[in-house]
Amino acid sequence: MKKYDFIIVGAGPSGIFAAYELKKNNSKLNILILEKGKSIKKRVCPKRKTYSCVDCYPCNITTGFSGAGAFSDGKLSLNDHGEVGGNLINYIGKKNYVKTLKETDDIYLKFGADEKVYGNSSDAEIAEIKEKAIKCNLKLIETGVRHLGTEKAFEIYSKIQEELENLGVEIKFESPVKDFIVENGEALGVECKDSKYYGDKIVASVGREGCAWLNEMCDRHNVNTEPGVIDIGVRVECDSAITKKIDDISYESKLVHYTKTFDDKVRTFCWNPRGEVSEERYEGNLALANGHSYKEEKYKTNNTNLALLVSKNFTEPFKTPIDYGVHVARLANMLAGGKVLVQTFGDFKRGRRTTQKRLERNITEPTLKDAVPGDLSLVLPYRIMLAIKEMIESLDKLMPGFASDGTLLYGVEVKFYSNKIKLNDNFETNVKNLYALGDGAGVTRGLMQASMNGMYFAKKIGE
Repeated sequence: MKKYDFIIVGAGPSGIFAAYELKKNNSKLNILILEKGKSIKKRVCPKRKTYSCVDCYPCNITTGFSGAGAFSDGKLSLNDHGEVGGNLINYIGKKNYVKTLKETDDIYLKFGADEKVYGNSSDAEIAEIKEKAIKCNLKLIETGVRHLGTEKAFEIYSKIQEELENLGVEIKFESPVKDFIVENGEALGVECKDSKYYGDKIVASVGREGCAWLNEMCDRHNVNTEPGVIDIGVRVECDSAITKKIDDISYESKLVHYTKTFDDKVRTFCWNPRGEVSEERYEGNLALANGHSYKEEKYKTNNTNLALLVSKNFTEPFKTPIDYGVHVARLANMLAGGKVLVQTFGDFKRGRRTTQKRLERNITEPTLKDAVPGDLSLVLPYRIMLAIKEMIESLDKLMPGFASDGTLLYGVEVKFYSNKIKLNDNFETNVKNLYALGDGAGVTRGLMQASMNGMYFAKKIGE
């Protein structure tokens, strides 16, 4: 029976960067990656041509080599203060964070990422946006953004997959892991449908799509966790003329607002100038809103979309934030016949359902063609609805027209993270030789930090 040095569960950014760095530093390591989805070249979403979801299982947008965030758009946040994309800096410290950020970015550049970084415009331009944001009760988090683009991300990750295979990393696609093999508090391997694989070190890097499964595994094997954050909100779409000035300078502005009514945190996320709203499917055929944008001009639209997410931190006795998010999303799917729901901001403010007739004459034409008009007030809790409304009104002061009646809200968008797994300095759980990385572990919340997490883990474990 072959035994591996490392078995990595999940071929998202944290898993593939861990494998790359491990193998680069020690070519003799036997590394196995098990991935629920398909290889990069087989990750094709029929909906981008047919405009209708055909219910691929697993979803090619959320699963497969490079993970969900990378394939949907691919933006690298280059913030050396660790304020964007997760909490990795709290685990590794500022000095290691800055060093790992540079090393990870260099790898993306090596494989073909665009050298242009948005947000590095003149200090005067950034200062002007920041000043206006403050007057609108918005905090601008200054960060550089390297935009891969949906089609260019495909090319970059294709090269990375090929490089891993050339280095001798064994990758098995369409191989979902059913369970960890744990005996006497030590992880020995993993179990798939028809096979068992044994290894010295087992690394869970499942991303957001697999966080519910990872939670189940933690409960089953007594892995120590604590309740994590869940982000619930909407995908907003407006005419790109409204956001153009900010888009041209920063491409993706990271803006945070604390609401005047409940002091809830609302943030912008995954900002896509002249992009498209998309649908992604999660376990149980759950339909959620997302967005992406292309690099090449010929693919661009006249609209900009971005997420507005309300962060909720639950406390005892509540322990199931993922179930809560799924419940809210299911309500939207129920009202929209299994699709994503869309409502104009005008109807949202007036508390009425958007009809097909009003949607057809709306100024902003939806880019998600099969979204179903409806009423988000029947889906979202009042507190979250009010937070979204207050955030849109603040953004309207920064970008006049953002709160127009024709702005579209797609519901819902939920970012799932596992209950936060308690980890030591090597990202090891209380179960010996079981490690956890990335978004699914509650360490990161984005493409760049997830990639960095894999890089740092590989270096640390090899010391």
